[in-house]
Amino acid sequence: MKKKADGRWQNLRHSWKTTDFALLWAGSAISTIGTRTLGVAYPLLALALTDSPSVAGWTGFALTIPILVFYVPAGVLVDRVPARSSMLFAEFMRGLTVASVLVALPFGGPSLAHLIVAALLEGTLWVLYTLAETSLLPSLVQPATMRRALAKSEAAAHAASLAGRPLGGYLFGVGHIVPFFANAVLFLVSSGLFFHVRRAPARPPSGPSLLRDLLQGFRLLKGQPFLRASILLVTITNLMVNALIMIFLAGSSGLPSLTVGLVLAAGGVGGVVGSIVAFSCRPFRRMLMIHLWIWVVALGCAAAGAALDQRAPLFALALFVTGLGGALSNVSIRTVEVDAVDPRALARVVGVSRLSAHGALSLAAPLGGLLVSGLGVTGGSVLLFAVMAVLAVLVSSVPSLRENLTPALPAAADVGTSVDVVPPAVEHHA
Repeated sequence: MKKKADGRWQNLRHSWKTTDFALLWAGSAISTIGTRTLGVAYPLLALALTDSPSVAGWTGFALTIPILVFYVPAGVLVDRVPARSSMLFAEFMRGLTVASVLVALPFGGPSLAHLIVAALLEGTLWVLYTLAETSLLPSLVQPATMRRALAKSEAAAHAASLAGRPLGGYLFGVGHIVPFFANAVLFLVSSGLFFHVRRAPARPPSGPSLLRDLLQGFRLLKGQPFLRASILLVTITNLMVNALIMIFLAGSSGLPSLTVGLVLAAGGVGGVVGSIVAFSCRPFRRMLMIHLWIWVVALGCAAAGAALDQRAPLFALALFVTGLGGALSNVSIRTVEVDAVDPRALARVVGVSRLSAHGALSLAAPLGGLLVSGLGVTGGSVLLFAVMAVLAVLVSSVPSLRENLTPALPAAADVGTSVDVVPPAVEHHA
C-alpha cells in the first residue's frame, strides 16, 4: 500500500512538473517573439522619427550593450533572488517599457532619449529574464528528461526568432504603433503564464560577499573543462558566422530583399532542425569537435558561393548548417551546465558563458566590414574559411589542443531520453 501511495505521489509530482514546464515553454516562446520583434521595431522607429541611419544604428546598439555589461552581475542577482520572481519582474517591466513608448507615439514621441533608454531597458531585462529561465528550469524538469526539455526550449527559441524578425518589420509597416501594442499584449500573456508556474523550493542563502559571488562564476568554470572549452569555441564560431552575415549583407546590393531575407532565415530553419535532432538522438560525445568541423563545412560553402557567384543558395546553405550545428551544441552545453553546476550558482556560470559567446556579436559587424573593405566579398569569405580550416586541422592533429579545446562530453551529461520514466523525486539536479 505504501509503495502504491509513493508511486501515485511521484506520478502527481511528475504531472505538476510537466505542466509547469509547458507553461514556461509557452511563455518563453511568446517572450522571445516579442524580443525579436522589438529588435527590429526600435531601430525602425528611430529611423522614422529622426530620418537618421546612424541614430537607428545606435538604437540597435543600445539593445546589445547589456550583453557586454550586465550578464555577470545579473547572474549574481538571479542566484540571490527566486528565479520565478526575477522572470515575473523582467516581463512586467518589459511590458511597462513598451507601454511607455506606445503611449508616447500618438503625441509625436517618444523623444530620442526616451527611445534609447527604452532599448537599453529592453536589453537589460532580456538578459535578466534569460538567466532566470535557465536557473528555474532544473526545478521543473525531471533529470531523465532534461536534455529533451532543453531541446524543446532551443527549438522554441529558434522558431520564435525566425518568426519575430519578419513579423517586426511587417507590423511596423502596418503602422508605427502596431508592433509596440502587439508586444505589450505579448508580455502581458507571457507574464500570466509565468505567474501560474509553481514556486521553486527555497534555496540556501547566498554568501554575504557580493564581490565573491561575482567572481564565483569564473572560478567554477575553471573546474569544468567541457564548459570552459565550449565558451572559447562558441565565441570564435559566433564571431565567424556573424562576420559572414555582414559580408553577405555588404555584397547583397543586387539581390531582391526577399532573397536576402530568405538567406538570413536559413539559420533559424537550421536551428529548428538541429533542435529536433537533439531531441530525438543521444548527444554526441565529441560534440565540440563536430561543432568545429561543421563551421569549416559551412564557411567552405560560403567561400565557394562567393567565388562562383552563387551567393544566395550557398550562403543560405552555410547559415542553415551553422544553425543546425549551433542548436546541437547549445543543447549539449546547456545539459552539461544543468548537470554539472550547483543550482545555487548556475546563473553566475551561465552569465559568464554568455558574456563571452554573445559579446562576440558586437565585434562581428566591424570585422565583417573590415574584411569586405580590404578583401572584398570573395576575399573575406575565403579568409574566414581558411582561418577556420587551419584551426580545425590543428585541433584535430595536435593531441594537447584536441583535449584542451574540444574535450569529450562528460559521461554524466548523457542523460536518458525516455519521457515515461519517473525517477525519484528530486528538486534540483547538480
